[in-house]
Amino acid sequence: MSHDDQLSLFGGTAAADLPPAYPDRAAWGTAPKLRAWQAEALRRYFDTQPRDFMAVATPGAGKTTFALRVAKELFDRGTVNRITVVTPTDHLKRQWADAAARVGLAIDPNFKNADGSHGRDYVGAAVTYSQVAMKPLLHRARTEAGRTLVIMDEIHHAGDSLTWGDGLREAFDPAVRRLALTGTPFRSDTAPIPFVRYREDADGVRRSTSDYTYGYGDALKDHVVRPVIFLAYSGQMRWRTSAGEEMAAELGEGFTKDITAQAWRTALDPEGQWIPSVLQAADQRLTEVRRTVPDAGALVIATDHQDAKAYAAQLRRITGSSPTVVLSDDKAASDKIDEFAAGEDRWMVAVRMVSEGVDVPRLAVGVYATSTSTPLFFAQAVGRFVRARRRGETASVFLPSVPALMGLANEMEAERDHALDRPAAEPEGLPADLTEEGWDDDLLEAANREEKASASLAQGRFEAIGSDASFHGVLFDGGAFGGGVAVGSEEEADFLGIPGLLDADQVSELLRERQREHARRRSARGPAAPEPAVPDHRRLKELRATLSKNVSAWAARTGTPHGVVHNELRRVCGGPPVAQANEAQLQARVQKLQDWFIGRK
Repeated sequence: MSHDDQLSLFGGTAAADLPPAYPDRAAWGTAPKLRAWQAEALRRYFDTQPRDFMAVATPGAGKTTFALRVAKELFDRGTVNRITVVTPTDHLKRQWADAAARVGLAIDPNFKNADGSHGRDYVGAAVTYSQVAMKPLLHRARTEAGRTLVIMDEIHHAGDSLTWGDGLREAFDPAVRRLALTGTPFRSDTAPIPFVRYREDADGVRRSTSDYTYGYGDALKDHVVRPVIFLAYSGQMRWRTSAGEEMAAELGEGFTKDITAQAWRTALDPEGQWIPSVLQAADQRLTEVRRTVPDAGALVIATDHQDAKAYAAQLRRITGSSPTVVLSDDKAASDKIDEFAAGEDRWMVAVRMVSEGVDVPRLAVGVYATSTSTPLFFAQAVGRFVRARRRGETASVFLPSVPALMGLANEMEAERDHALDRPAAEPEGLPADLTEEGWDDDLLEAANREEKASASLAQGRFEAIGSDASFHGVLFDGGAFGGGVAVGSEEEADFLGIPGLLDADQVSELLRERQREHARRRSARGPAAPEPAVPDHRRLKELRATLSKNVSAWAARTGTPHGVVHNELRRVCGGPPVAQANEAQLQARVQKLQDWFIGRK
């Protein structure tokens, strides 16, 4: 393979950026440089010559390019003569093999455990963590058969289960070199990840330590990734609980966790109005972006197959054309992703196909239409939109205005090490991804599995009755702008119409200008209504407890289900469900129950 071909993958570099022993250094002297972080990480690697090296770099920064540069140099020097790449998914095996081929490294992505060894035309194989866990001794024998470099892509997956971690350690302990990569936050479980170093901090907690870190904040400053604009949508949700009580809540109002979760599930119901309104807004945003980025694409991340197909049908009605639908059990899923990536179609709807490394650089608009709120999954999902192709491209992600997601959107630049010795968070009757901490989630495969969110909620089955959407506002760089207005309003249109080519500073300035303009408009319309009085939360808690006891007593006396009693009280007295009722409404229901007990209608 020629040096020019090698340059085409690496983006070029200067001779001064190369390790001293790189062959034919003069041939690289006139080429443009690598990204600064890649060159610096490369120098650090060859300065220390470690057996184990872990690089943490934000999605879209170019971890694959860095790793293959290391691999090519080690192979050319003769330090290694065999390469094994370990990935989370089959799709990524092919992606790694294609990238390796462009630098003259033949990696077999179709290797199966039953094959025993890769073909003679290859210098190694790409395998999944699951493959290694199933036959660790086979992969150990392959490792011992040569001077092996192991590249472990998204190494945090080795902490997902003892089987995966133990298998990785058994298989690759004899490797000459091990290179670990990750681009998403580590989970805070207590399973140590093989070949990762830990340090004990002053608080007694052991935390992972990387050899090189390149975070989203740094990448944004270097224009390596796109700035992400989050557009949040709230709205009124109505549903019926398993007890038969009809509930209503504003999405994201932050009541109890189960109400928040059920309101969220209601918003994602394809039969409601929230999803069609958000898809319409996202398509409007995509049209604006395509004015300056003609091939920009959009992705809906769905919870399951049923929802994905329903969302695709709605997009077909909105746009007049059929989106690409990628389902996890579709054998052609990887081909569909590759075809979409190479084309110019507007929309793709996917289930479980947004894991690390799935590379569609033209994705610029996303709709987060899933109930998964783990930081790991959120980071991976947003990572699909941040890969920069040219300076000025922005990413726009539409999401429900629930506290968990709003918090994650405001912490895009946060970095987190893998922490051991930390007690697990109490789930309090809900899945871990809905707890306060949120980091102590189940393994990603559980978070991604195809099942309705309602099946995992503490309240069991429920029926979504209806929903509508309102524009909550924009989140960017830790700040909130605009919002609190109806879908289709002039203010929403102003934010949807932000140009598609702006750098981060320009986005911030434009958002501040829009905020000032909207404030001027509100001022011209006259003074706002006075703020309501702050409710006495202690009194509300007392009244709810009293009402609950009285409802239980009446249900026991009459044999009527609790939910039916609550619904009858609402019919007679008026007002919202108990969780949203004010002091006067709760007091009226308590009084009505007392009337019933003494025989008064």
